[in-house]
Amino acid sequence: MIPKNCKRLAEVDFPIAVVSKHAAREKSIRHGHPSTLHLWWARRPLASSRAVLMALLLPDPCDEHCPEDFKVKARELLPQAQGRVGAQDEDLRHELLRFIADFSKWDLSSNSTYLEVARGLVNAAYPEEAPLVVDPFAGGGSIPLEALRLGCEAFASDLNPVACLILKVMLEDIPRHGPRLAEELRRVGAEIREKAARELADLYPKEPDGTIPIAYLWARTVKCEAPKCGAEIPIFKSGWLSTRGVRRARYFREAAEGGCSALLVEASPPGGPLTFRIARGHGSSEPRPGFIRVQGTKAPGNNANVICPCCGAVLSGDRKNARTAVQLSTQRGGADVTFDVKGRRTGGARLLAVVTPRLGGKGRGYRLPTDNDYLAVRKAHERLAAILHEWERDGSRGVCPVPDEPLPPPGTLGFRVQRYGMLNWGDLFTARQKVALITHVRLQREATGDAPQGFLMIGKMADTNSTVCTWQLDPPRLRATFTRQALPMTWDFAEACPVGTGAGGYELSVEAVSEVVERLPKIGSGTVERADACELPLPGASAALYFTDPPYYDAIPYSDLSDFFFVWLKRTLPGSSLLRDPNDPDNRLTPKALEIVQDETKRFNGRPKDRAFFEARMGGAFAGGRHILSDDGVGAIVFAHKTTEGWEALLSGMVSGGWVITGSWPVATELKSRNRARDSAALATSVHLICRPRPSDAPVGDWAAVLQTLPGRVGDWMERLQGEGIRGADLVFACIGPALEIYSRYSKVETAEGREVTLAEYLEKVWEIVGRSALGQVLGTAEARARNGAAGAVEEDARLTALFLWTLQSTELEEPAADEPNGGDDDSTSEEEEDDTTKRRKKGLTLIHDVVRRFAQPLGIHLETWEGRIVETTKGVVRLLPVAERAKQLFGEEGAHAVASRLEQEARAGGQPQLSLFVETEDTAAPAIRGRRKAKTGKTAAEVSDERLRAAQEATNLDRVHASMLLQAGGRTNALRALLKYEQDRGPDFLRLANALSALYPKGSEEKRLLDAMLLAVPH
Repeated sequence: MIPKNCKRLAEVDFPIAVVSKHAAREKSIRHGHPSTLHLWWARRPLASSRAVLMALLLPDPCDEHCPEDFKVKARELLPQAQGRVGAQDEDLRHELLRFIADFSKWDLSSNSTYLEVARGLVNAAYPEEAPLVVDPFAGGGSIPLEALRLGCEAFASDLNPVACLILKVMLEDIPRHGPRLAEELRRVGAEIREKAARELADLYPKEPDGTIPIAYLWARTVKCEAPKCGAEIPIFKSGWLSTRGVRRARYFREAAEGGCSALLVEASPPGGPLTFRIARGHGSSEPRPGFIRVQGTKAPGNNANVICPCCGAVLSGDRKNARTAVQLSTQRGGADVTFDVKGRRTGGARLLAVVTPRLGGKGRGYRLPTDNDYLAVRKAHERLAAILHEWERDGSRGVCPVPDEPLPPPGTLGFRVQRYGMLNWGDLFTARQKVALITHVRLQREATGDAPQGFLMIGKMADTNSTVCTWQLDPPRLRATFTRQALPMTWDFAEACPVGTGAGGYELSVEAVSEVVERLPKIGSGTVERADACELPLPGASAALYFTDPPYYDAIPYSDLSDFFFVWLKRTLPGSSLLRDPNDPDNRLTPKALEIVQDETKRFNGRPKDRAFFEARMGGAFAGGRHILSDDGVGAIVFAHKTTEGWEALLSGMVSGGWVITGSWPVATELKSRNRARDSAALATSVHLICRPRPSDAPVGDWAAVLQTLPGRVGDWMERLQGEGIRGADLVFACIGPALEIYSRYSKVETAEGREVTLAEYLEKVWEIVGRSALGQVLGTAEARARNGAAGAVEEDARLTALFLWTLQSTELEEPAADEPNGGDDDSTSEEEEDDTTKRRKKGLTLIHDVVRRFAQPLGIHLETWEGRIVETTKGVVRLLPVAERAKQLFGEEGAHAVASRLEQEARAGGQPQLSLFVETEDTAAPAIRGRRKAKTGKTAAEVSDERLRAAQEATNLDRVHASMLLQAGGRTNALRALLKYEQDRGPDFLRLANALSALYPKGSEEKRLLDAMLLAVPH
């Protein structure tokens, strides 16, 4: 075994850049990847899990306590996969790290040579017995799976039954049966598909050419409430069906001629009903947008308005007068069609188009709906009624075939559908989808019994057969329910054809699971149990490694989301022991009481699950982990939450649980292109905190000594991580880990007066030092640092802007040509909030208020002073005002045109250019700067008052830089030259700040373009 005092590779070095590249690339890998076995949210990439595991398991050859036998064996093994190893211990360390980096690549994860070398290295480090790796928050199973790949023993547990079922298939069934399982799944799957196709043939009729439709595109409908109108309005976002290449097709609205006063669902107006046609070809004109509009910013209160295509009346989507929601609520979401007694459609969802395959070729075809399409839907309603009648006739034995379990209460994180009348889980499916899923559930149960892998196909089908699935335009295809870590509202939706071969079909689900089974290399079987992370069923000192990815504070409602699958799990595997909540026998859904999340809508022992609950329970989990870890064991905790509250709650749990943090490695696992990362400080990395059990006799730390050590520790790590391309918020949170080593190594830290220093107090100092170090890099000079420290070298507004932009910097990742994310890693924006919002929302970069506050306070920056001038805070989000919005502040109500003319006049007269801060705030519209034209107010330069052009010293350097950018934007060359000449004569601060901001503004931003253009105009 590795000696207790021997450092592991992960505690001294790690190949961040290479592993990050391979981890991010996994987002684009689909076929055969274990993540496609079944959806689980925020699943860790295999690449980072495998690399960190190896770095934790292997000793550092440069450590004096590293066993010589390990060094000898490592020198024998490594040349099998890579070149000769040098004679020095540093050479061996380098080659081990290079092997770890290379082996993190997906293409090499099943390579026999690399597998043998990796397992040989682990065996050399643990020659007596295979090390036990424990993950008590196993979720999707990335960590225990990679532990088995490396030849370790793995114990995986989770409180959630859906996660446990995924783990059992991945870690127990697949290793036990091997490729034979794939053959059996395909054989049984073919039989089930054939039976289902026969039973559902009349519900999914074939096309005249014998092909099976790919998808049906539906729109929910509401009625216009304008007097004398009452038109039926199909709600959809866009007229496009496909925007790929030259094969473009789209449906257009053709408004009825004549009046629309008599346009009712039951009767057509004089001009005829609302109709559609399909246009194809690259040259077709652009379709008009749909009947849905989103106004305001991206906030939960700004919902969609529906516009009547006949009379133009608006059906309000505002929460205070949500007519759209009221109407859809009466339809239980509005995804089903309503028929009269004669089988004629009278309302509900409207079928817009049917997607069909092109006979004998690739691509998609599109056609308008026919009466036969609605006839198939009506038959599904009749079939469903018969199923429910039979269940009720039998005395309602067992669970209802249709999921009747309640959705979580309104306001639950990520859920938007309840206000539209979807109150039970069954409301998320149309009648035809319910019949199809019920049929497949019955056939699956008859064919495979309680075999857990049988549920995987049903779960994957449910994900692609709900009323919140959508149609993607490029490439054209169906998108599943959970493209985000949320259950959003969608206005128009795509219905799959489960008896077909495409997305949503049972055949594709079987093939996806089978590919994972046959491509997974032969590994040992792990142990899976449903267990509370605070009470692990393992003996003390039994594990060599405690490696886990715990819940992200308040970021992801795992149990609520997993209920979507759990309701079908109950019906597929009714005899499974996972169905019963051991702590609440009356609970019909997944366990909620003991789930470690911050969610004050839920309660534990009568108290809300607040931050105190999260910290206490997380501390209990980490204390349990410390108990089961051997004396020479190591731990690793993964965290990727983007709020300081989440981080502090996690760190508090770690410290109180008895851990010492010894390293911190940010591995890039997210793509900048995802919605959540745009114009914000969403983390691109998952920070892996390396830790060891704190000795029971740990001493008391001296606060003064801790503070003296902290700046050097943070500075060294910032330099190290920046060399690996880590930037912005990723760098901030990655520095917290090493900083915590100084604090967490002690039983407690006290001041000279004997007062205990809390973790929160210590973290304030960490944030201050990180902020000062950042300012020292981007704004400070040697002279300024020596005189007053970097933070005091520039004015307050410049410090705030620089820190804001520095935090927003992105860790650079190579963006793969992704097919589609592996599920559940995007933001939780609902369509009711997003559709046109990205176009309408205010411009500017944003940060969470708490992050800005943490930097500002210790550096003497008063946020309230700059509210409305530099920043704007709305609902916990701080927006850095774009330069264009500051024109009125800087130049007065008359606008930049007039001030530019005045500056030119003063320059010719030999005077000094002046600026004034505009104090009137009634009118928020900033006038445009348009060359030598008059300002929008119609005033000329002569009308600019001296009161508005106050002394230059009243404007800060940042104001002057922004003013020069506005002059550049307006093409006022003479005024800009005059201002730049004056600033050069005044001192170096203006240009120093301008150059610093140019380096900080995001590439491609308007501010950077203006700054760079302005700097080119500076006289040399």
